[in-house]
Amino acid sequence: MTTVSKIEWTERTWNPTVGCTKVSPGCKHCYAEGMAARLQAMRTPGYENGFVLTLLPQRLDDPLRRRVPTTYFVNSMSDLFHEAVPFDYIAQVFDTIGRAHWHTFQILTKRADRMAAFFQGRAAPRNAWLGVSVEDRHYGVPRIDHLRQVPAAIRFLSVEPLLEDVGGLELAGIDWVIVGGESGPKARPMRQEWVDAIRAQCEAAGVAFFFKQWGGWGADGVKRAKKHNGRELHGRTWDQMPAAAVGA
Repeated sequence: MTTVSKIEWTERTWNPTVGCTKVSPGCKHCYAEGMAARLQAMRTPGYENGFVLTLLPQRLDDPLRRRVPTTYFVNSMSDLFHEAVPFDYIAQVFDTIGRAHWHTFQILTKRADRMAAFFQGRAAPRNAWLGVSVEDRHYGVPRIDHLRQVPAAIRFLSVEPLLEDVGGLELAGIDWVIVGGESGPKARPMRQEWVDAIRAQCEAAGVAFFFKQWGGWGADGVKRAKKHNGRELHGRTWDQMPAAAVGA
C-alpha cells in the first residue's frame, strides 16, 4: 500500500517499515508517533503495534504495481536505517527501488552513520535520493559528512524542524536542501535569519533550495495556525528541485 502525500516535496509515501524511536531533539514532537497512535486506534493494517518498529514485508512490492512514474518518500512513518531494521531487509527495499526504475524514491534518515555503513561496498540505485535530517548543530550537522560518504545520484538535507542557527554548512556533494519550521501545538519557533543564512549558502554553492513551510510560527515571530503562516519567504515561494531525473 502506498499513500498520496501532502508533503510539498513528494507525491506519495511508501512505508515498508513503520515505527521508530527518538534519537535527537528533532524527534521531540514527532508527527509520525501521534499519527501511528491514531491509525492503531482505527485498526489500520500495519499499525497493530502502534509506533513500535515493525517490518512489513508484504509492502515490499507495492511500488512495482504502480506503473505511473511517481516520486515516493520512503518511510514517512519510520526510519529505514533504524538499528532494529536488519541490513538484509534494507537490501530488499533497495532491490525494489532498483527494479522500480521508473519511479523516484526519497529516503531520509537521522541514522546517517548506519546509512553510510550499509552502503560500504554497495551502490545506491540511481533513482534513489538519499538524505539526512539537520535540525541543529550538535546532532544534525555531523550527519552531513556521513551522507557525503554514500554513493548516491542525489544527496539532500532536510533542515526541518530548524531549531537554531546551524552556522556554516559544507555543501560539497549536496544537491538539494529543504528547510522548514515545526508544526503542531508545541511547535518550537524558527527565525527568519536562520533560514536566510541557509538560503544564501545554497545560492553560493549552486545547491537547489526548497522552503517547505513556516510551521507554527510566522516570519514575524508570532505563533498561529500553520495555514496562516504559509510558505512564502520574502514574498515568494522557493520550490527549487535538484537538477536530475530518474535514469539521468
